Amino acid sequence: MWGETWRVLVALLAGMTALVFVAWESDTGQRTMSDGLLALDLLVGLAALPVLLLRRRAPLTVALVLTAASAVSVLAIGAQAIAIISLATRRRWWQLAAVGVAFAAASWVYERTHPTTSQQDVDTWVGGLGSVLIFALLVWIGAYIGLRREHLASLRERAETAEREQASRVAQARTAERTRIAREMHDVLAHRISLVAMHAGALAYRTDLPPEKVAETAAVVQENAHAALAELREVLGVLRDPAPASPEPPQPTLADLDELLAEARASGVDVRLADHVDRVDELGEAVSRHAYRIVQEGMTNARKHAPWAPVSVALAGAPGDGLTITVRNPVRTVGPDPELPTAPESGLGLVGLTERAELVGGRLSYGTTGDTTGGVAPRDGRAADFLLEAWLPWAA
Repeated sequence: MWGETWRVLVALLAGMTALVFVAWESDTGQRTMSDGLLALDLLVGLAALPVLLLRRRAPLTVALVLTAASAVSVLAIGAQAIAIISLATRRRWWQLAAVGVAFAAASWVYERTHPTTSQQDVDTWVGGLGSVLIFALLVWIGAYIGLRREHLASLRERAETAEREQASRVAQARTAERTRIAREMHDVLAHRISLVAMHAGALAYRTDLPPEKVAETAAVVQENAHAALAELREVLGVLRDPAPASPEPPQPTLADLDELLAEARASGVDVRLADHVDRVDELGEAVSRHAYRIVQEGMTNARKHAPWAPVSVALAGAPGDGLTITVRNPVRTVGPDPELPTAPESGLGLVGLTERAELVGGRLSYGTTGDTTGGVAPRDGRAADFLLEAWLPWAA
């Protein structure tokens, strides 16, 4: 509202200044101007002010109308100047050319209807040149304002685009981090819960166990349940707090493999480390971390589908050749009671392992020893085993 008000006031002030000057010339006898022309000048000039408010809707029409009004009213030249500047901000030169012709014609008509007493050919040429210079100045001002507006709009658009791109990058990073945390949470909790399910199932179906064995198994269940709750609490704390005050604890690597196997053996699982490599510390941190999770999920998968069955883990490879991980367990459940129920499947374990291997440029295959679709060939007619094999790159 104020933007339109001050423009109208400026147009009125400029027109009144010009009208006072023309009236002074009439009083001093330098220009011929009757009382009727003065009244017409005032009437047309005042009517031009509200027309100025329509310049944004119809800039060319308003500029032509106000230019035509300036042919009989010097009071309208302020509104005319603002209308021409507003039209020039669009920089449509054919429109400016049309208004320029109308501007020159209006100036000529005004000089003929309000002649000076000493008007000569020289005065006519000077007046015409002045009109051209004034119109050119108005066009230059309008074009500069238009370019300035476009430049500011471009800068604003760039800033908004940069903000959107930054927000998109942040959202993608947050999504990737949450996906990574979800994968870690699945692997860790599945490991703990599978131990709890296996021992709780034994307590439910083996009613003939001695009290000492029951207490020992219940202690394993309690310990792993508490560990699962603690790890779940840590993961949920990271998910809820986008900027945690404490750094995330380091993820386990193959250097912690002995601890993982010892924990599994302490819980009653028969785990054998068939082969091992001595230079796992030379593996990259990412590859070593994914290798640890593959072994952990392979053991978890074995406990889910074949509780109490022996599990064999083998590591082979060298720098430059890659690291091969093999986790093998019998398909059929062996142990205290083959009728023990297995843990429910999540459907994400092997999928997550495949993603882990591919993330570092490796590959993973799995299946029974008689299942060629799993990429594993049978071995000399042995009893069916479930075999999980992964290959991860190991830089020389």
